[in-house]
Amino acid sequence: MQKLYRDHAIVLRTHPLGEADRIITLLTRRHGKVRAVAKGVRRTGSRFGARLEPFGLIDVQLHTGRTLHTVTQVVTIETFAEGISSDYARYTAASAMLETTDRLTDEVVDPNAQQFLLLVGALRTAAASRIPPSLVLDAFLLRTLAHAGWAPDLRTCALCGAEGPHHAYDVAAGGLVCSACRRPGAVAVRQGAIEHMIYLLAGDWESTLRADATIQLEASRLIADSITWHLERGVRALHYVER
Repeated sequence: MQKLYRDHAIVLRTHPLGEADRIITLLTRRHGKVRAVAKGVRRTGSRFGARLEPFGLIDVQLHTGRTLHTVTQVVTIETFAEGISSDYARYTAASAMLETTDRLTDEVVDPNAQQFLLLVGALRTAAASRIPPSLVLDAFLLRTLAHAGWAPDLRTCALCGAEGPHHAYDVAAGGLVCSACRRPGAVAVRQGAIEHMIYLLAGDWESTLRADATIQLEASRLIADSITWHLERGVRALHYVER
């Protein structure tokens, strides 16, 4: 990697370093996830401190370091923070998106930038407030699972491949299971919840908005359980999401 490079990025999280600096975790479009030091950003006279807050889409210039890179320039491309932070439901849903991305994204280059584009699209949709934030979050989590290679089987049995419909969901198996393959721990699931998840994965907002609250909640629980299983521990922000 060259010493000085530029990329588009989403700020995933920040934490203080010393008296005036801050460590910024970024998901970049072409260089994967990187951690960088932003020097002096906690001072009131900082040139770009406000541009390095979570939910921001930025054009950032970085200098490569051994363990941490250094932020040298920042330009705001689009800020989602105002639309997201003004509403508790949007804020908690968007926070869960950032935390999930941070946990699932290795510090490697993603040649297709799929996770970056997925996160940008989800944050933009959440900030626009036209779709309920819980639906935006569930769609994002399902697509993130799919991008990581963990898309749940929603039409066939995850163990034997038998065509559905099936009425049990096994998180450890990776989706629906038929009656012959059903194991202890699999939970009964209504067909409406499975169809809702299919619509979420496809981004069919018109169909997802027609689902009643109980169907949405049932699907949300299955999605959250699937994320928790693959991460091997829960996403903390999910506990605060309003369903």
